[in-house]
Amino acid sequence: MPKGFRFDLLAKSGYVARGIVFLLVAGLALFSGVAGGKSETKSALSTLLGQPFGRVWVGLIGIGLLGFVAWRLAQSLADSDGHGRDAKAIAIRTVFFGSAVVYLGLAGYALGHALFSGGGSQGSGEKGLAEWIMSQPFGAYLAMAIGLGFIIGGAVTAAKGITRKFERYLRLADTSGLVTSVCVYGLVARGVVFVITGIFFVYAGFRVDPEQAGSMADALEWVRRLPFGAILHIAIAIGLAAFGIYNLVEARYRVVHSPSLDDVKHSIPTSGR
Repeated sequence: MPKGFRFDLLAKSGYVARGIVFLLVAGLALFSGVAGGKSETKSALSTLLGQPFGRVWVGLIGIGLLGFVAWRLAQSLADSDGHGRDAKAIAIRTVFFGSAVVYLGLAGYALGHALFSGGGSQGSGEKGLAEWIMSQPFGAYLAMAIGLGFIIGGAVTAAKGITRKFERYLRLADTSGLVTSVCVYGLVARGVVFVITGIFFVYAGFRVDPEQAGSMADALEWVRRLPFGAILHIAIAIGLAAFGIYNLVEARYRVVHSPSLDDVKHSIPTSGR
């Protein structure tokens, strides 16, 4: 990093942007429980576009998400969190890299709409991704592999909350209070949605039908159809709001280590070691 460059500000602006997006998604999810609606990240940004200075806000979120992409790349390629190079660490860092790709797409969507009228697709990102994947050689198998990635990522996210491993990266004065409980709740809720989305992807690959792939909104709709689904739907929607708050907590208290080229070199497994 150039001398004087504040990489932590870049990373934390990303957490702020992601937190705002998930608070908007949670609001749409709660509203959809009453009067219908589409509770997913792109719809949340599209809703914000309709508000006063909407393009400005969405543009700022897009820029912030680029900061989050940079941080995810630092976590995956430079191992900024110090996970190591064993099999478990590589799996975690691979999830981080996948997250970087996803948020790069969302950042592009936000900036496209902020700068250009109609700059992006209004459709479900997950369905569009599934359609593209299945048009490739061995696409159905790739879709199932990505679905398994979602499932593993969701399980890791939920476990991160349940075991409270996220606390090792935060400078929180009170580790047993309300803030920690909100973070745990948010991570578990986000993990559940990830797992359900992953199941949709695996099923889409199995059926060789991209329309079977689901978005966050589809996952919430599936939950709502379960016994006591309305209650579960609201509980997960509130959980997504808690996940948004968790990101704002990360923006304030996260320990961020700036990456370097040496970090990248040392973090890549080599056969000679």
